[in-house]
Amino acid sequence: MTDFRQIKPGFYDKSKRSIKISVSELRVGMYVSKLDRDWLDTPFLMQGFLLESQGDIETVAEYCQHVWVDAVEPTWVPPEERGELGTARAKTTYINKISAEDEHRQATGVFREARRLTKTLVDDIRLGGTINNEQAKATVKSCVDSILRNPDALLWMTKIRNQDNYTAEHCLNVCILAIAFGRHLGLSEAELETLGLCGLLHDVGKMRIPDEVLNKPGKLSPKEWKQMKAHVIHGRNLLLASPGVANAAVDVAYSHHERMDGNGYPRKLTSAGISEFSRIISIVDAYDAMTAERCYAPAITTTQALKNIYQDRATHFDERLALAFIKSVGLYPPGSIVELKNGYIGIVLEANKRYRHLPKVILLSQGGEALPREKIIDLEQVESGKLDDQHLIRDTLADGAYGIFVQDYREKGLVFRG
Repeated sequence: MTDFRQIKPGFYDKSKRSIKISVSELRVGMYVSKLDRDWLDTPFLMQGFLLESQGDIETVAEYCQHVWVDAVEPTWVPPEERGELGTARAKTTYINKISAEDEHRQATGVFREARRLTKTLVDDIRLGGTINNEQAKATVKSCVDSILRNPDALLWMTKIRNQDNYTAEHCLNVCILAIAFGRHLGLSEAELETLGLCGLLHDVGKMRIPDEVLNKPGKLSPKEWKQMKAHVIHGRNLLLASPGVANAAVDVAYSHHERMDGNGYPRKLTSAGISEFSRIISIVDAYDAMTAERCYAPAITTTQALKNIYQDRATHFDERLALAFIKSVGLYPPGSIVELKNGYIGIVLEANKRYRHLPKVILLSQGGEALPREKIIDLEQVESGKLDDQHLIRDTLADGAYGIFVQDYREKGLVFRG
């Protein structure tokens, strides 16, 4: 008999056979591969997903009567390959203590100071100094406090980038994104502070890489690539030489480029040897890098970055964490630049928790021509029939598309809502 049980959290073997069943027969651990309605008529982010909780089943039941699930044969997984994620852990449940708009006023100051301190920290290392651990911890603590009040305000600010300070801003962004993801995962406040420190310090070893290699716009030679990969060793050594730095931060600096399939570097660790925090930072690091304009690669959209993470689940990234990260980021996070089917271009102002593909958008241009007056529309009105389906989102765009930069609108006082 086919067994649909999830044998290993976040890891499953999908066969080519799909079976149509009633939603009343759904169980946690089943993999839903097809619905009895169009995916865009639902809030589901990915076309195919694992049922991880009873809540997931109830959500499917709101929209469907029948679904197709992949038949999964029972698989025994050796304990040594299960890693830390197989262990039970108590989860902390958080609520937003204030609105994103109210937190924005505090988060603006938090972000500016954190960005200043991070740049100072990175510059000190570049000049041969060691890590100022107390400064790093204070920076992380201010970010954790903001994210615990409401994560959306500080997350929006990660979209404000200065290419001249890429490494420093990347470290801070990874710190913020990791804390927000850890909050989504239910980590304790103390764990969030440690995870944030891991994110802030994960790439400090790059300050020991020659600028001509670090900032080279073209493809690296084999010798240069070897130098670049050495940043994880430099990072480990820098952190070991800095009094008081958490062991977890040392491990993450050394291991965040390891891969679940054993093809990472520097030690080619397999899943069992990669810590949970390293797995988390690996995902967040890749996401922020892909969505940033780098000297050797243009930025890609948040949607494409999430698709890349999804495609690399279980080989590059931890599968359960990759799926959880996709869910936490959402389909169209506030600050995303989007193109509608009718040619309008705009910025997502507010995500829609029920219909993820139908956010609120501020329209800025159409067909490359700026509108005489900006206009806010609620795409949920497509569901009610007040707007036609030409108002559905066709695609997400990278920051700077059609001359639209999120930072310009933030400087005008535009406040996004999560």
